[in-house]
Amino acid sequence: MHARAYLRASTDEQNASRARAQIEAFAAEREIPIVGTFIENESGAKLARPELFRLIGDSKPGDILLIEQVDRLSRLTDADWKRLRNELAMRQIRVVALDLPTSWMLAKPTDEFTARMFEAVNGMMLDVLAAVARKDYEDRRRRQAQGQAKAKAEGRYKGRSENVSRNDGIAAMLKGGASWTQIQAATSCSRATIAKVAKRGSGQNLVECYPLELTDLRQQRTVASNNEQSDLGPSPDCLVQSANPTMANARATFRYLMNRGRQSRVLQAGNAP
Repeated sequence: MHARAYLRASTDEQNASRARAQIEAFAAEREIPIVGTFIENESGAKLARPELFRLIGDSKPGDILLIEQVDRLSRLTDADWKRLRNELAMRQIRVVALDLPTSWMLAKPTDEFTARMFEAVNGMMLDVLAAVARKDYEDRRRRQAQGQAKAKAEGRYKGRSENVSRNDGIAAMLKGGASWTQIQAATSCSRATIAKVAKRGSGQNLVECYPLELTDLRQQRTVASNNEQSDLGPSPDCLVQSANPTMANARATFRYLMNRGRQSRVLQAGNAP
């Protein structure tokens, strides 16, 4: 029987390794060898956690998933919790939590009847504590939203300040052709942050590089319409003339420019001697 410790914190600012010494002391007292420690900064409310599933993939039947508290393993919805429970049961991985004494019996050899009895009791307690952890998560989110709404109404809420230097670095890496996975590894940011920077950068670059006037687009389309094979994409009439175009307009502009470039090459080829 081997144990794998799972340590989790929700944000990069929190110390995921905080309970490591406590978990190691628990295992040493019961002479359970810890063969791996898996640490990550991910929300317990989402099922997709790379280190958790790496731990599950490395485990053998009868091994122990060792955690400080049940909420380190799950703040999941009921549906996601059932998926995780089923995965653990299918692989015969035992969950032992320091805050759940009924699970401690699973950390030592015993007869089949006692093991099955404690597995049943432990399963029920895990379900209860997972539900409590989810309720606590939802309560905190609701109170936070209420506080923000009140602060906004009073003009006091400014939101979280942007990490300008980090986002500038992300933008530079995107421009240099780095993949999202490489950027995540280098900056420890979420994919949502990368997507936000990429979306903002795409819109700004198109508008700054191609400040096309609506009338100019109409003129270009009229000239190109003489060629039956032309396909300049959406009509310029659908592009909003604004100092701050939307991403949809930016993408439409980009498609128009790309198609106009192809049209120009066709015309040049046709005029060649």
